[in-house]
Amino acid sequence: MTTPRESVLTAADHQHGLPAVELRAVTRTYAAGPQQVRALDGVSVAFPAGSWTAVMGPSGSGKSTLLHCAAGLERVTSGQVLLGGQDITTAGDADLTALRRREIGFVFQSFNLIGSLTAEQNVALPLKLAGARPSTKDVRAVLTAVGLDDRRRHRPRELSGGQQQRVAIARAMVTRPRVLFADEPTGALDSAAARKVLGLLRELVTAGQSIVMVTHDPAAAAAADSVVFLRDGRIVDHAAAPTAREVAEGLARLEA
Repeated sequence: MTTPRESVLTAADHQHGLPAVELRAVTRTYAAGPQQVRALDGVSVAFPAGSWTAVMGPSGSGKSTLLHCAAGLERVTSGQVLLGGQDITTAGDADLTALRRREIGFVFQSFNLIGSLTAEQNVALPLKLAGARPSTKDVRAVLTAVGLDDRRRHRPRELSGGQQQRVAIARAMVTRPRVLFADEPTGALDSAAARKVLGLLRELVTAGQSIVMVTHDPAAAAAADSVVFLRDGRIVDHAAAPTAREVAEGLARLEA
């Protein structure tokens, strides 16, 4: 474990250049009746390019808020968010929408697939929304990469939970995003399906993809290259290549 003020930057940054995503003194507050709740409290963190970082913390620690702010899904109250060195903090809604379609992939725990569309059509959807004409070859290639080419004409209800999540990952990857954000990607899966999804994410990182993942599962976090720990909206620790036991012990200390 490292001290809270140490950077999450690793040697991967020197190899790949700028961090994939960087937050600088980011705060995010919400109105809760007459009071203000500070979900993020001066968070500064850089996520290395070409690496996989897991974000963990007790319930209400700000994990999902951090992920959403980093992905441009939520605006920060103060501070800066940089994507590949580009400051997106004050980008307009249209620019953010275009950025999310081009530079960012997001995988949700609940899959968020459209039930009336086949796996192939779900994967092609981001390209259509971006105004591009989806290439059947590209769509099939990404489905093949996640092991589902033979399921491309199946609708979500005809797929297992693990297969649906892999379709969701393929959909997030088809635009070749700079960063893949994943919010509890194994949370709704059984252990066997979870292992397959984690193995797929590792293959993506090996191929150069940058991944930032929120998880509550120590085994999932241990599959990443490093783990960032949050408590009360602040980064309080991080670990490089920890074991599942070390992650669980770190989380237990935060919850004590």
